[in-house]
Amino acid sequence: MCGILGIVRADEQANVANELFEGAMFLQHRGQDAAGIVTCGSRGRFYQCKGNGMARDVFTQQRMNNLVGNMGITHLRYPTAGSSAGSEAQPFYVNSPYGICISHNGNLVNSIELRNYLDEKVHRHINTDSDSELLINIFAAELEKFNKSRVNNQDLFLALKGTMEFIRGAYACVAMLAGYGIIGFRDPNGIRPLLFGERLNSNGTIDYMLASESVVLKAQGFDKFRDIKPGEAVIIPKGNNRGNKPEFRQVVEPKQFAPDIFEYVYFARPDSVLDGVSVYRTRIDMGNKLAENITRSFSGQDILNEIDVVIPVPDTSRTSALQCAVSLKLPYREGFVKNRYVGRTFIMPDQQERRSSVRRKLNAMESEFKGRSVLLVDDSIVRGTTSKEIVAMAREAGAKRVFFASCAPPIRFNHIYGIDLADTKALIGFNRNEQEIAEAIGADRVFYQDLQDLIDCCKQKGIDNFEVGVFTGSYITGVEDNYLQELEKIRAQNQRLRQHDANGNVEVCDVDVKADVDISIYNGGDYQ
Repeated sequence: MCGILGIVRADEQANVANELFEGAMFLQHRGQDAAGIVTCGSRGRFYQCKGNGMARDVFTQQRMNNLVGNMGITHLRYPTAGSSAGSEAQPFYVNSPYGICISHNGNLVNSIELRNYLDEKVHRHINTDSDSELLINIFAAELEKFNKSRVNNQDLFLALKGTMEFIRGAYACVAMLAGYGIIGFRDPNGIRPLLFGERLNSNGTIDYMLASESVVLKAQGFDKFRDIKPGEAVIIPKGNNRGNKPEFRQVVEPKQFAPDIFEYVYFARPDSVLDGVSVYRTRIDMGNKLAENITRSFSGQDILNEIDVVIPVPDTSRTSALQCAVSLKLPYREGFVKNRYVGRTFIMPDQQERRSSVRRKLNAMESEFKGRSVLLVDDSIVRGTTSKEIVAMAREAGAKRVFFASCAPPIRFNHIYGIDLADTKALIGFNRNEQEIAEAIGADRVFYQDLQDLIDCCKQKGIDNFEVGVFTGSYITGVEDNYLQELEKIRAQNQRLRQHDANGNVEVCDVDVKADVDISIYNGGDYQ
């Protein structure tokens, strides 16, 4: 799950870098592993700055000063198979044909087939494990078929059609063609979000933006916006102040519209609206449905005699936890103080680091726990590592009983579309019932959201289905043969690499060492 952004300014003398940086700050929650910006100057030259870390650390003032051009794209990386190599930071770049950069949010499930095709049929070299590099090379190979010195919109749409008919999985992408413009496109199931927006300038010209979430568009004055439809693409020409307008086209037939429900449960900001659905309102409804489920679970017992207080696990669950407390007629209290300078724990590379990170991230206030039966509400339970630590912290702070509620159903299967939760066997919900999960995390009882209730919370006119494979094991695109095994193989490889890095023993490392920087474009100085 990553954050992507693209902007085309009408003023061809303007610099877009600062707006791309500001947009990155609004999307930082979508990817904290790496950040990258590529801009395009008036002569079609790309200017790049990217590297591992948060946007504020990667995009220093010195580097930003050298990002010129009135159009550009941004990427905030969330690693999808546990890799944090600097060489896999995006946007990715290929120089042939025409010069293309791309930022990709999602995951391709037929990556083995794509890699073999690129090697054996079109002879394009792939230098990383990233399926985003596969995607840009498939698109480049489709463009090469025209064998023209310059392409037009029709060529680009046809190349996108060929690309989207070949690749399978989840993808929302912004691409930039050197000196030409920016392209946005979305997979036929609409699994990953992508929005298009316009901003009217005082001189009557219009700036355009593509972004993962509506909050970025609104914050930067793009007050007229809409979602890119499943299977749709848009081309925003660089010279739009000369009368060239964005062109939309349904590139491939849309399939069953099924946005990833995890966007609403966890990943998107509450002030975003995705595919016409308010994330904030869905989380309120999740709180109401969760309260109904908890009431049923107590089988007529007076909840006021069983639970003293509802406490959220910061931050995503706050909206749902508050509404759950209101529905249950229980007090709501903030029992954990969060250190905002520690990132998300389920992307940490090993269990010990995750455990220590939870303690650095949260601190329990004894006054809210001592002598009470507490209901802790979180957005989801993944590996159970964080939940177990939180329950232990509540008990250490004096809680008499600890109940744990999840706004999502039990996560029993791998997430294959861009969220690196864990291998299936590492999930706390794998082959365990609710009582066994409660015992595993040390809680007195565990309450889960019902899947149909969750779907009902997120439904909107035109959206009746959601990607819920993480709960059911049935994925909207299906799964290619050996794909899950390939994911586990990559994770195991990355674990061995981490051990190699810790030991400094190159001889015993039986896998390809990942490069710190990519083989791409550089602009001098300390750029990465």
